[in-house]
Amino acid sequence: MAAESAQTLERGLRLLRLLADANRGRTPTELAQELGLSRPIVYRLLTTLQAEGFARRDAHGRVHLGFGVLALAQAVHPLLRATALPALRALAEQAGATAHLTVAEGDEGLAVAVVEPSWTDFHVAYREGSRHPLTRGAAGLALLALREGRTEPALHTSSGHLQEGAQGIAAPVSGLPWLEASVGVVSFADLDADKVGPLVLEAACRLASALSEPPR
Repeated sequence: MAAESAQTLERGLRLLRLLADANRGRTPTELAQELGLSRPIVYRLLTTLQAEGFARRDAHGRVHLGFGVLALAQAVHPLLRATALPALRALAEQAGATAHLTVAEGDEGLAVAVVEPSWTDFHVAYREGSRHPLTRGAAGLALLALREGRTEPALHTSSGHLQEGAQGIAAPVSGLPWLEASVGVVSFADLDADKVGPLVLEAACRLASALSEPPR
């Protein structure tokens, strides 16, 4: 029974990951084919996931992620913030600019963690919880590149996209299939990409490493 329960859980998790992939709906038949499972098994899994709010069916019978996953995502944000703060603090101090961790939620970027430099007289005030379209701002452009599987360029820049006169540099947090996130800086002063860019990349790599470490 323990082995059977573990197998059911593993199949349910694979199904959730598939529903999250590319954020598009699929029919139960398509899900069965892509998972390599029989349709009765997929129907049983969907019945349980729908009852718990983790899956939903649209008017055409296609299956999508349910809104129940939002509660799980929101519960993860404090953990992401706590893990990101050391890397963001170092980045803000070294770059002399406001550093931030942004995650993708649908077509928007959400600022999960923000750190302002301690030694500058004037810097961008960027509020945690701020949202913006992925098509605007360096952080959003880095997230789009990550979502589309693009690896070049590694750094993304913007000027005046979200605040007039503000410049941004951001890099995706790569290597974590379960997370769409970017690390970046924003400043009203000119940002030298040759100097600040490597700092942003280092912070993104440091965060990816921290989040991929197994629990102790």
